[in-house]
Amino acid sequence: MATLFDPHARGRVILVGAGPGDPGLLTVRAVEALKAADVVVHDGLVDDRVLDLAPAAAQRISVAKRRSRHTLPQDSINALIVAHVKTGAIVVRLKGGDPFIFGRGGEEVEAVRAAGLPVEVIPGVSAALGCAAGAMLPLTHRDWSSAVSFVAGQCKGLTDQDWSGLAGKGRTLVIYMGVATAEAIADKLMADGVAPDMPVAVLERGTLPGARALRTLLADLGPMVARETVQSPAVIVVGEVVQLADAEDKLGAWAAAAEAMA
Repeated sequence: MATLFDPHARGRVILVGAGPGDPGLLTVRAVEALKAADVVVHDGLVDDRVLDLAPAAAQRISVAKRRSRHTLPQDSINALIVAHVKTGAIVVRLKGGDPFIFGRGGEEVEAVRAAGLPVEVIPGVSAALGCAAGAMLPLTHRDWSSAVSFVAGQCKGLTDQDWSGLAGKGRTLVIYMGVATAEAIADKLMADGVAPDMPVAVLERGTLPGARALRTLLADLGPMVARETVQSPAVIVVGEVVQLADAEDKLGAWAAAAEAMA
């Protein structure tokens, strides 16, 4: 099979994790792949400085996805990648975070392999890891959490997901794509027995300019997201480790302001 280090190998696809935003968090191997690209098929949230690492002559194709608005459905993205590889091009499929964490990288690998074409995967720093590091929020800690889980806040609808046991004392839950459903997420977790006063952090635009780390309690998650007009990209972290983060205490600030107005 062709590899990244064979400069003569043509007609292949390389799935590359672009990380959570900051170009400085790209791996060395990711940079090498971009420099070798003939075609870059990229997500919408990939920083322009990352795209600029590809040769000027490389074709850049955006397949940006937003909630309920996709430039192309996934099957069409798969077909697009395969079509370009069949021309003999080196195709870099550039994905935010890590290709195999809520990036549909597995589906794309399956499609390329089904076409009988070579494919590689270069991992990236996931949004959870990058955003948590920026906020000094340890997802595991010997005194506070011995387990961490990642879930999607809008994947197939919340009612189809079983999060039982993923959040609570001694555990950390990281929720991707949960800003639009924050209130429903809080209700779901509390219905599953998670305490309403469990600390929660919302990490907005982690590793990027304008990043914010906001802290509150689970019962206030939905209202805080609304009060602070939180926008995607953002991840939600539920667990006692949130108390260790460099985050603004938005519940305390809101309560103090309300008391001052009374």
